Amino acid sequence: MTTVSSLVAIGLLGGLITGISPCVLPVLPVILLSAGAQGVRSDDEEDSGGFASRFHPYLVVTGLVVSFTVFTLLGSTLLSLLHLPQDLIRWIGIVMLALIGLGMMVPKVMETLERPFSRFQRFGGSKNPSNGFLLGLVLGAAYVPCAGPVLAAVAVAGATGRIGVDTVALAVSFAVGTAIPLLAFALAGRGITERIRAFRTRQRAIRVTAGVVMLGLAVALVLDAPAALQRRLPDYTASLQARTDSLLHGDSTGACRPGATALGDCGPLPAIDGAVAWINTPSNQPLTQHDRAGKVTLVDFFAYSCINCQRSIPGIEKLHETYAASGLQVIGVHSPEYAFEKEVDNVRGGVESLGITYPVAVDSNLVTWTNFDNHYWPAHYLADAQGNVRQTHIGEGGEAATEKLVRELLTQANPKATLPAPVFSEANDDAGTNSPRTPETYLGSDRASGFAQGTLHKGRHSFSFPSRLQADTFALDGTWKVEPQSIAPAEGKGRLRLSYRGKQVNLVVSGEGDLTWTVNGKTRTTHISGVPNGMELVRTDEVGSGELELEASPGLQLYSFTFG
Repeated sequence: MTTVSSLVAIGLLGGLITGISPCVLPVLPVILLSAGAQGVRSDDEEDSGGFASRFHPYLVVTGLVVSFTVFTLLGSTLLSLLHLPQDLIRWIGIVMLALIGLGMMVPKVMETLERPFSRFQRFGGSKNPSNGFLLGLVLGAAYVPCAGPVLAAVAVAGATGRIGVDTVALAVSFAVGTAIPLLAFALAGRGITERIRAFRTRQRAIRVTAGVVMLGLAVALVLDAPAALQRRLPDYTASLQARTDSLLHGDSTGACRPGATALGDCGPLPAIDGAVAWINTPSNQPLTQHDRAGKVTLVDFFAYSCINCQRSIPGIEKLHETYAASGLQVIGVHSPEYAFEKEVDNVRGGVESLGITYPVAVDSNLVTWTNFDNHYWPAHYLADAQGNVRQTHIGEGGEAATEKLVRELLTQANPKATLPAPVFSEANDDAGTNSPRTPETYLGSDRASGFAQGTLHKGRHSFSFPSRLQADTFALDGTWKVEPQSIAPAEGKGRLRLSYRGKQVNLVVSGEGDLTWTVNGKTRTTHISGVPNGMELVRTDEVGSGELELEASPGLQLYSFTFG
């Protein structure tokens, strides 16, 4: 049994890792610039000790840690007791962040905002109190970082009301651990301002700049822009998080060890129940046992604001698109990490923006989470057609290994089944590979990436190929109808040109019509018929680069390219 002292050590470690992870990047400019705007003392403040200025970084970090810890532990429970929307705290935090940004530019606004917090800021007789503690409180309420294993344990305990000594010890130690690197960043910002003359002589300009950055962060949080940035960054703390997880939950061994590449026998699939809503099902009704009978099932736990989940969901969606017609049932279980993720409308919006088309159970009360004894976002459980769990996986990656096991189980369920070509290669699972490979390329307007002709907007548009293509981009020729998830020829055949890197090119396509593609001087044509499915267009023994041109007849819908 883990002792309280061990939990404190684990919490400190988890907090330290989170404090240096990509999750903190969006708040760093605010912390650094706010220190710059407050870090230089006037002559009067120097005479009086300048407490507020010297201690500004400590106040910012203290406020952030206090609010984040309290809201994580108690926010959901308090809002439920008061019958208030679960996303109220976050929206109040965003509004207050914008007001503080305005206050940095208009001193009278800041004076009004700071008045309730003056007792925290007027120690030592300072005549120029800092807004540090208030700013920290607001950042903690508005900003949501990634969930490592420690924060996941704390968040779930808070959401379910199971708060005990162990949970408090984890929460407080995690907060202290996170505070250490954040404080180092804040002190570094103050140190820079004290050494650069421009910061001393242009305090007004620095304060206005800090205000603009805070307003920008508030707008970015509303638009979910920090998440888009974090999805593009590598998770350089993943291995450290995994080690913390093993300390907190213990190591699993054998064929049922998470991430195992062979099928095991891990017991019956727990019940998926207690959902407050269902999404992407007929009439939004729950899936029944009859709906799932005889199907290979992949259950994926996620939270829509979790960055790691956002990175892994395209792979889950790809498996659904490729194998649903062959007997795979993918079920997403949305288990909230934070209070605002309990709101069904928020979840519905998150599911839509992530491009999820498979059924999703909204597990706002964490009933299914508890049934599975799950501890992670993301995590998936793969079960055979008889309802027995055969493999589990936590975190990002592993798509090729999961696909291999899905194909084995589908073949076991129906030995006569003809499966589509694999859409993932082992190269996708090799975290250490340095081979250049074009990233997954989406063609619909919602998530279009790598489009060489500007921004791809929904609607009917005519295009002409550019004279040349840069690597990892695509271009269109002819008239195309652009939908949120796909593109389709609108007048006669449409052409697409793709410049790629890798040794495998796959396309997700659906509808009824002919698809012709040319690569390395070789042309092939195939007839497409049916629901969205993955097909292999290119496979070579070595990683290389090339240009592929395809022609799609009317009646086809093209969704995305993946590369091995």
